[in-house]
Amino acid sequence: MVFPALASAPRVPDGAYAFARLWLSLLIATILGAGMWAVIVVLPSVQAEFGVDRAAASLPYTLMMFGVAAGTIVLGRVMDRIGIAWLAAGSAIGLGGGFVLAGLAPSLTVFSAVHGLLIGVWAGTGFGPMMADISHWFVKRRGFAVVVVASGNYIAGTIWPLVIKWGIPAFGWRTTYIGIGVFMALTVLPLSLLLRGRPSTQMMAAAEAATEAARADVGISPRLLITLLVAAGFSCCVAMSMPQVHIVAYCGDLGYGVARGAEMLSLMLALGIVSRIGSGVVADRIGGSATLLIGSLMQGVALVLYSLFNGLTSLYIVSGIFGLFQGGIVPMYAVLCRELLPPREAGAKIGLVVSSTILGMAFGGYVSGLIFDLTSSYRVAFLNGILWNLLNLAAVSWLIFRRRQGGRPELLSPAV
Repeated sequence: MVFPALASAPRVPDGAYAFARLWLSLLIATILGAGMWAVIVVLPSVQAEFGVDRAAASLPYTLMMFGVAAGTIVLGRVMDRIGIAWLAAGSAIGLGGGFVLAGLAPSLTVFSAVHGLLIGVWAGTGFGPMMADISHWFVKRRGFAVVVVASGNYIAGTIWPLVIKWGIPAFGWRTTYIGIGVFMALTVLPLSLLLRGRPSTQMMAAAEAATEAARADVGISPRLLITLLVAAGFSCCVAMSMPQVHIVAYCGDLGYGVARGAEMLSLMLALGIVSRIGSGVVADRIGGSATLLIGSLMQGVALVLYSLFNGLTSLYIVSGIFGLFQGGIVPMYAVLCRELLPPREAGAKIGLVVSSTILGMAFGGYVSGLIFDLTSSYRVAFLNGILWNLLNLAAVSWLIFRRRQGGRPELLSPAV
């Protein structure tokens, strides 16, 4: 058996069962992550086959991202009720079926609708809900566990495009899509059944007591706290989107060529994996809020450097700095949710905050392009990213200040 600890080890936090479950969750998240990357690779082929312009061919990606945001919220609530095993099984069928239907789509309209309603929604399982589930099984190493599962998305972004780029010339994009769908159903469906274990009543009671004590230290209501985290997550990802979405175009405008920009993007994503794992280790030592503050601060520094230097070597260096810190930011919101909010609502709360980061990326990418169209320069767009990053820094700094002050009990209100 591939994961024997899932059957034999005691189901206690930070134990052998927890770690076996962690690596299995990472595997499932990586497979499901194809839903967020495949359409980017097949975009030129889809555009050519349906005979549309680039804007129309980009619609499936936009709808997919909105589907991921919606799915992360809705499926997070579902996970709280039925557990991750049945949700992952549903994703195997829904996402796998979505890829098959997209591969058979007779028009761009059908292709786009499938990405928004099936592929995007069910791909959301591999991010927020998977992070929420694994957070229940760790206490001392929770930060590390959450970022490992979150890394599945970046690993998927490294592996799946290579698989699809190989499959398109060999079989065509339609057959490649259908093959991905069948592969997902045949692998994730049986793997998901190994995640049927649920945290015990004693584990959940201990987690509830810990979050109540931590929330009392902050001294604000759960409603205000989740609002703060949503605002911070949206702001940081508006800032984050500027280099990630536009670095390729930026390098083209500077005369370095889009290939250089693609290399910088790959550097960001590769170092983003290092960043995610490292941030989890750091969070287990100094806490999620302090780790989030460091990541956000350094992201702001990188954005300032982008606005000051545009030499080729400088851009590679700054992109490396950016990648080393931005990758760990989003998972820290999940860690904070588990530190401060009721564990029985982990899927719903983490899903809500993670969806705000996805929408922040979508909004930021669009606004940066709009600013470029109005000014014919990315300099103001970088400034816009810096301002949004300052909003995030202010929110996180205030949260840390509240915790260090020990909170004011009179500001506490009943949990929502």
